[in-house]
Amino acid sequence: MLRRRDKILCGIYAVIAAGALIATWSQNIRFFLQDGNGGLVGFLESAWANPAAASLSNDVVFVALAAVVLMVNEARRWGVRHVWAYVIGSALIAISVTFPLFLIARQLRIAARRAEAAASA
Repeated sequence: MLRRRDKILCGIYAVIAAGALIATWSQNIRFFLQDGNGGLVGFLESAWANPAAASLSNDVVFVALAAVVLMVNEARRWGVRHVWAYVIGSALIAISVTFPLFLIARQLRIAARRAEAAASA
């Protein structure tokens, strides 16, 4: 059974994921609709086109690496299934979308384990 706190946390994570999807993909679509965008190679080149862009891109890459390590570890700890989908989705969609989605799945597993423990006590 989900506690109020669990519901609030999952709601916050869902809002973050939805906002991130809009924020990232509105820009991705704009980029790929531009003439002469260079495709995926052009996208990656643009991500490191100047020191400011490179700083932000490097920051995202390292946060994503830390998030992937955390997701794999927490998936094993709590029994969250299909962690590979969150990891692959991080590269294909956006880590800012898939990480909060993973946190929702994790929170639901924590709540389920808590309910199982209470039922067996």
